[in-house]
Amino acid sequence: MPAIELTFVDTNVLVYAHDRSDPRKQSIAQALLQALWESRTGVLSMQVLQELYVVATRKLDPPMSRDQAREVISLYATWQLVGADVPLILAASELDEAHSVSFWDALIVEAARRAGAARLVTEDLQDGRDFDGVRVEDPFL
Repeated sequence: MPAIELTFVDTNVLVYAHDRSDPRKQSIAQALLQALWESRTGVLSMQVLQELYVVATRKLDPPMSRDQAREVISLYATWQLVGADVPLILAASELDEAHSVSFWDALIVEAARRAGAARLVTEDLQDGRDFDGVRVEDPFL
């Protein structure tokens, strides 16, 4: 039996699923997330959930209510989650230095690696790039 491939989801994918201003990206994000819900192969980090709350309540037009945002966060909290700790921060700082990516993106990559995800879906990193077994995919291309 083949191993299950986990997919780490970056904040932008979650945001687009709830952002009505770009119907094309919303449809793509919703389909991707639905597939991950059904297969139970989605992975997130606490950083992603924090960023989702801030963006959803402050940057979406119209913004999501705080109650709605808390409900969405609670739903996604049922997924496998990666928390931040000192080893994760140090690993991200080394990745940032070695690969010239932003520290925040490096935290996402390292959280994906820690979770055992083979795939990282985001529009913030180069599609097809591989970080020691974590393959970046931009679902919106």
